[in-house]
Amino acid sequence: KTSSSLSPIKDPSTVARRPSAIGFITFVRREVYRFFSVFKQTIVPPIVSSFLYIFVFGLSLGRHIDNVEGMNYMTFLVPGLIMMYTIEGSYINTSSSLYISRWHNSIQEILVTPLSYWEMVTAILIGGIMRGMVVSLCVYGVSHFFVHTPLGHPVLFITMLALVSAVFSTIGILAGLFAEEWEHLSIVSTFVITPLIFLGGVFHSVSMMPESLRFVTILNPIYYMVDGLRYTTIGVHTAPFWASIL
Repeated sequence: KTSSSLSPIKDPSTVARRPSAIGFITFVRREVYRFFSVFKQTIVPPIVSSFLYIFVFGLSLGRHIDNVEGMNYMTFLVPGLIMMYTIEGSYINTSSSLYISRWHNSIQEILVTPLSYWEMVTAILIGGIMRGMVVSLCVYGVSHFFVHTPLGHPVLFITMLALVSAVFSTIGILAGLFAEEWEHLSIVSTFVITPLIFLGGVFHSVSMMPESLRFVTILNPIYYMVDGLRYTTIGVHTAPFWASIL
């Protein structure tokens, strides 16, 4: 054959990237499908519990609170609940996904694929972000049964949710890597994340706390996440928004 009839030689680097791209997309789909396939355990519980939180704290106790930061308590509560379930959903998704893969030894099948470590971590991270976003939007939808919560800054609202989901999805990956038993995952959630959430202004404003104890909230990073999300929805914040983004 003449040289003109020969097929051109493909760039080896291009050939090597093609399986990785397919594998990466497949890995992402696997992570997203994983929590959607068991939506009764991953999506429905936050919807039900947020409904109860709003009903008990908003309708019952909220009636005895005149206003918080110039608005009724229920309107103040909703952004905090959205952030709380965003944090919990993104952490649980990545930590459980990685730990279960290690426990079943299915992680070995992923490690021998042509995916780089960056692609593996990013795929798991995207799964956690997706779950955090889906859960938060479902909670936001449930809140409309009780009170209309506006979206003052929709782009910033999505940005805050994505950033916070990414942060706690990463923490979940670290927990999933180092956990030797299933209980180790709940230790981080029970003794670190949950106390920070409850002291982070989800249910209260920093002005409602005794002045001698306000430092507990001000030094809490979750306080700035919750406060930033309140600004993107109802336009109220007690801390600079740039600090929330940071």
